[in-house]
Amino acid sequence: MILLLLTFAFVHRQVAITEARLDVGVCYGMIGDNLPSPAAVVQLYQRYNIGKMRLFDPNAAALTALRGSGIEVTLGTLNQDLPSIASSVDAAKTWFDTYVQPFMSDVKITYLSAGNEVVPGDLAQYVLPAMRNLQSVVNGYGYGGLQITTVVATSVLGTSYPPSSSTFSDAARADMVGIIKFLSSSGSPLMINVYPYFAYASDPVNVRLDYAQFTATGSVVQDGSLSYPNLLEAVVDAFYWAMEKEGVTDVDLVVSESGWPSAGNGDFTTPVLAQTYNQNLVKRFRTNAGTPKHPDRSLGGFIFAMFNENQKPAGIEQNFGLFNPAGTPVYNVF
Repeated sequence: MILLLLTFAFVHRQVAITEARLDVGVCYGMIGDNLPSPAAVVQLYQRYNIGKMRLFDPNAAALTALRGSGIEVTLGTLNQDLPSIASSVDAAKTWFDTYVQPFMSDVKITYLSAGNEVVPGDLAQYVLPAMRNLQSVVNGYGYGGLQITTVVATSVLGTSYPPSSSTFSDAARADMVGIIKFLSSSGSPLMINVYPYFAYASDPVNVRLDYAQFTATGSVVQDGSLSYPNLLEAVVDAFYWAMEKEGVTDVDLVVSESGWPSAGNGDFTTPVLAQTYNQNLVKRFRTNAGTPKHPDRSLGGFIFAMFNENQKPAGIEQNFGLFNPAGTPVYNVF
């Protein structure tokens, strides 16, 4: 049914197809020794009308394959490159000129992320100066459509339940305050990795499956006047509350990763559960709806991940993929 609905939406609303592609994407991870070529991967995105791709590093083969595709790309720096990028604008320009600039004319790079999940941690101090330096480089080139951001996990939150009580953790707060104030000044969103699966699998007694999977028929969590039928929206609003408590109210959020493994942890990870979650996630993104706290702000994002990657740690980490390495669906989502 979801396939029919999505197909109808793309055929019937051709004028709005660009807008629709702004709100759903898939992360393209490459930690496997049996994955398709980047050219074949781009063709797979196009075949299934996946309009956005997240790349975790500036892989030249993938960026070459994306030339002229029209697929919107969120591109990450390697975490280990952050100290160099943060050291000076000249160093950031050297990095940009080497890895990004050669593709700017015919690859639609919309976001450039300074690192992935490095706050809190040893590299956290480099995120803000790296963002500032990359912003200076982008401004120098006049690339108004390329926004600088970073990706954080829910580990930056100290308290997250209920959402209105959310704050940044003591370990993350200093870095996060600088980051969100930079994003406020530049008009760029913060990217967040949100996994209801982990909350459910770690505490199935208190975290309801229907709340984690978007299948609850009514409110599950009531937070003051705000009603939450699903966990993803509660986590997103926890970030909005945490930012608001630091005086930042104008930074939007993008879900840079979310997904559900289809194997690796017994009855918590079946193809049916993974399919249910990811189908509903796609449906949620394509509504262009906001959250209970910010119904006026459209929430978009990315499914993690495109493929089952066999060189990741054994267990669930190898089983987040929508597709097998041969290009066949693990289960149907699109």
